[in-house]
Amino acid sequence: MTGRSVIVTGGTRGIGRAIAEGFAASGAKVAVASRKPEACEETAAHLRSMGAEAIGVPTHMGDVEALQALVDATVEAFGGLDVVVNNAANALTQPVGEYTVDAWEKSLAVNLRGPVFLTQAAIPHLKQSEHAAVVNVISGAAYMFSSFVSMYGIGKAGLLAATRSAAAELAPHGIRVNALAPGTIATDMVGANTPEMQKVMEDIMLLKRMGSPDEMVGPALLLASDAGSFMTGQVLVADGGMHPY
Repeated sequence: MTGRSVIVTGGTRGIGRAIAEGFAASGAKVAVASRKPEACEETAAHLRSMGAEAIGVPTHMGDVEALQALVDATVEAFGGLDVVVNNAANALTQPVGEYTVDAWEKSLAVNLRGPVFLTQAAIPHLKQSEHAAVVNVISGAAYMFSSFVSMYGIGKAGLLAATRSAAAELAPHGIRVNALAPGTIATDMVGANTPEMQKVMEDIMLLKRMGSPDEMVGPALLLASDAGSFMTGQVLVADGGMHPY
C-alpha cells in the first residue's frame, strides 16, 4: 500500500481504527473520518506517530455534502485517492412493525446512502488511480434473519447489492469494488448489548468467540491491495463461522 491514499470512515475506533492502523503500517496515506473532531485528530496523530501521513476529517455519513468535503480534503492533502473503505455504521434499529420514519431515515442514511454517495464522490479520483479499490464493510446481518436488528440488516443487504452493481459498472474504469463481512467483533457497538446478548452473539459462531478488530485488517488489506487485484464484486467473509454463505 506504499504511497497510496486511503479514506477510512468510522476510522477512530473498532474495526475502522484497526484497518487505518494496518494500512498506515503498510505504507498508505490515511484519512480517517468520524463524527467527532477530537477523535479524528487523536487517531490521525496516532497514525502519524507510526510514521504515516495521516489526516482526520470530521464527517457525518448522513450528510451528503460532508462526503464530498471528505474526498476533497483527502485529495488536497495527499494529491489523489486510491482506496475508499466504507466502514462507518449506525446500530440504530427497531422491531418490525414499530419502525418510525425518523429512525428508518437515520439508519439508512448512514448505513446505505452514505457509503453509496461517498463512493460516488470518489469515482472521478479513483478513475485516475492505477490501484483503485472500494471496500464496503457489511455484516452477516445482510444474509441472516436478523430479528431485532432488521433495519441494520436491511441497510447492509442494500450495501451488498450496491457493491455488486458498482463492481459491474466501474470495472471498465479499473475500479474494484468488494465487500467485507465480519462476524461478531469486540467493538463498542457490540459492547452496547447486554452480556446475555453478547453471549448469544458469540455462541452462533463456530469459533465460539468474538473476533478482534485486528483480525479484520488482513481481509481488508487483501481487498484493497494488489494481493486482491483479480477480485471484484465479491464478499470476503470473516465471521468466525457464523453463517454458511
